[in-house]
Amino acid sequence: MSETASDNVRVELADRSYDIHIGSGNLAEIGSLLVVSDPLAHAVIITDTNVEPYSTLVAESIADEGANVDVLTVEAGEPSKSIAAAAALWEEVLGTSADRKSIVVAVGGGVVGDLAGFIAATFARGLAYVQVPTTLLAQVDSSVGGKTGINLLRAKNMVGCFWQPLTVLIDTHVLKTVPDREYMAGLAEVIKYGMIQDADFFAYLEHHVFELKGRDDDVLRHVVSRCCQLKADVVKADERETSGRRAILNYGHTFAHALEAASGYGQLLHGEAVSIGMMCAVRLAESMNRIDSTVTARQHALLQAVDLPVKVPDLSVDRLMDLMMHDKKVAYGKLHFILPDRLGNVELVTDVEPDLVRTAWSNY
Repeated sequence: MSETASDNVRVELADRSYDIHIGSGNLAEIGSLLVVSDPLAHAVIITDTNVEPYSTLVAESIADEGANVDVLTVEAGEPSKSIAAAAALWEEVLGTSADRKSIVVAVGGGVVGDLAGFIAATFARGLAYVQVPTTLLAQVDSSVGGKTGINLLRAKNMVGCFWQPLTVLIDTHVLKTVPDREYMAGLAEVIKYGMIQDADFFAYLEHHVFELKGRDDDVLRHVVSRCCQLKADVVKADERETSGRRAILNYGHTFAHALEAASGYGQLLHGEAVSIGMMCAVRLAESMNRIDSTVTARQHALLQAVDLPVKVPDLSVDRLMDLMMHDKKVAYGKLHFILPDRLGNVELVTDVEPDLVRTAWSNY
């Protein structure tokens, strides 16, 4: 692996603050990173069937520091974010003789990160854990901020808690081996950050489509670092979604979660659902005269340029509307949405007319 300088992003949360270490070829540094301040006796790696070479490298790096290491593997894919999978993992962690000094290490994409974080937060009333995200979506979004959770049959991430990691280690070099579809899906969350917080970053993405699709090392490290910084700023301002600021990260997600549930978890990748959901959201914003058509057109063009889906699948709108009412962002029976008022800025919009939402589901 080629060596490049690493970037650090600090997530400032008082006594829960931590660093995000971003580099290329730095995966094997995880062991030395974990023993900087305290000795480590036992680590439980939770990973999936897709990333065995990376979980093996992480296990070897931690073992080299003298720690005992257990590796627990779940099936890759969204169905593993379930009550059944969590129950099985609790039993497996118990079988490793883990105690309050053990550390959970999540090695994988967003599913593994959310699931492993939930296991860490709930086993023995809370174990320390570390995020080692191996997909673009997880590197720029789900590994940062402390959200953990599993799905119910009718609602995504409905069971979970906030549990901040000790640290996050991101190796952008691993993105070279991520399948094209999964890599492109991660770009949806990247584009989201431009839409909600940083118009200049959105323009940067527009001008670097070729490098993004080619997984250029320098561009990727800049993109991941910028996304992590933008998310860190939001998490610092609203760690537990009490002020409403953190809700901006849900742009497109109310639509996306309904799409995922209606199509069966795993049929659409999360990033693909977010891409379609962002198109529904921007159409809704335009129909409410919050933005003009140029914002809609630029988002549509950039999503298409990186080969992301923009059309709603052939699903029942009645079913989609019903599923939306079970989303966590519903309050007092009213649908709330994160909608742009210009490129690079969004707001929480409450009590949106259902007819406008139904129309936003249409492809036009």
